[in-house]
Amino acid sequence: MADEIQQGSRRPVVLLVDDERNFLAALKLNLERDFEVETANSSEEAEIMMGSGSYDVVVCDHLMPGELGLAFLSRMKDVFPQTRRILITGYLNPELLSRSVSLAGLSACLIKPINAETIAAAVKAALAQERQN
Repeated sequence: MADEIQQGSRRPVVLLVDDERNFLAALKLNLERDFEVETANSSEEAEIMMGSGSYDVVVCDHLMPGELGLAFLSRMKDVFPQTRRILITGYLNPELLSRSVSLAGLSACLIKPINAETIAAAVKAALAQERQN
């Protein structure tokens, strides 16, 4: 399965952004079989990491202290347009979800509760979109 998502000779690099450290640790552990995974506990930390590294996909929680995930991903769309963006949210507001996809150029908007398999599938779909463009 990991061979299917290889980009050239390297594994895709995913940045997970969430203020819940235990959730990040569990996600990282589950996603590392298919991807290189790095984590950030805030949008500020993630922005610094994105400025000094290359990420294929960034997966960000919406409700975090300091800055909402949607605002962060919208800004990253302009600064790092080649990086695919996925938002995770607990909000079930269809208008917010639809606006979020276009505003931040999201590859996916996932609704909590969420598991690693769903996130992995969304990352793989985002990578497939990238290869088609």
